[in-house]
Amino acid sequence: MTLRLSDEQSDALRARADHEGRSMQEVAKPAIEEYLETHARSDLIERILDEELPRYAEAMQRLAE
Repeated sequence: MTLRLSDEQSDALRARADHEGRSMQEVAKPAIEEYLETHARSDLIERILDEELPRYAEAMQRLAE
C-alpha cells in the first residue's frame, strides 16, 4: 500500500515521528487503528439505532408529550 500525503502532512508526520524517536509508520499505524475502531463503533451504534428506534418510537413519542 502506498499512502500519499500532502507535503504539509508529510512534514508534520515526520516532525512528530522525530520528536517521539519513532518511524513515521510507527506513528501512523495507531492513528489509523484508532480511526477504524472509532468508525466501527459509530457504525454499530448507528445500525442499532436504525433497527431499534422504530420499535420504541411510540413510547418515545408518549414520553415527549
